[in-house]
Amino acid sequence: MRPIISAAQAADMVNDGAVLMFGGFMGCGTPHGIVDALLAKGVTNLTIICNDTGTPEYGTGRLVMARRIKKTIATHVGMNPETGRQMSAGEMEVELIPQGTMAERIRAAGAGLGGFLTPTGVGTSVEEGKQRITVDGRDYLLEKPLRADIALLKAHKADKAGNLIYRLSTRNFNPLMAMAASIIIAEVDEIVEIGQLDPDAVHTPGVFVQYLVLSKKEGVQ
Repeated sequence: MRPIISAAQAADMVNDGAVLMFGGFMGCGTPHGIVDALLAKGVTNLTIICNDTGTPEYGTGRLVMARRIKKTIATHVGMNPETGRQMSAGEMEVELIPQGTMAERIRAAGAGLGGFLTPTGVGTSVEEGKQRITVDGRDYLLEKPLRADIALLKAHKADKAGNLIYRLSTRNFNPLMAMAASIIIAEVDEIVEIGQLDPDAVHTPGVFVQYLVLSKKEGVQ
């Protein structure tokens, strides 16, 4: 059985300066109730790891607009002009990572790997500060694992053991992040009894999840 907590209780686990992962893509698959609670708590100086910073009114973009973020690690930020403004003004650090590389860095953390080799970024600004390794005459960059203090996920359904099912594209990044943080909190639309989920339909096993939050916005992805 996994504890079922409120979004406010989830936010209480987040301290100033924490490193957070947010699942989803352009806000789809992001735990909006927990974002609301983080804004209400006033937590700041966050480092966030996410595919993007959503839009000014949606997803992690709301944290950007409230100026709660010290550093963003993402694959693109073009849909949120405020992210670009803060980056250009030196008000927020932004680290951009090729999307496939970011996904694999998160996966490597969850798998307990020391890193992986990729040709993506060789000879570009992506290579700056990284080790280049030649294998069979081809150059690769050593990319290190990407971990967080807390991963904040969004799932469609969970059972009380913490097994998660995502709906359609809300699955983006959530399963990988479920393995790559010290604490995993999943906001879900519905919680059912143990045994009511088809095991073949489970995307994230409950062994990875510590806490569940029941979304107050039924059906919001």
